[in-house]
Amino acid sequence: MKGFLFFLFGIFIGSWISWPGITSRENWVCFKRIINDSQKDKLSLRAALSVSPKFLLEPDSMDYPSKLRIVGDACFR
Repeated sequence: MKGFLFFLFGIFIGSWISWPGITSRENWVCFKRIINDSQKDKLSLRAALSVSPKFLLEPDSMDYPSKLRIVGDACFR
């Protein structure tokens, strides 16, 4: 149990170092709005501007971790 809690704490600290805004409620609203809009085939300008050109040129670049990185960078940084 102690190891599991240490693991969760490590994930939280690592996420917070990458995205300092992860603890803000306003940023989570942004995150949910981008997810909901993407399900309706709309793309937020904020999310579109956070995509690097290298990402767009790669043919198989739309895997789940890449999508999470784009949305996280758009809202939590």
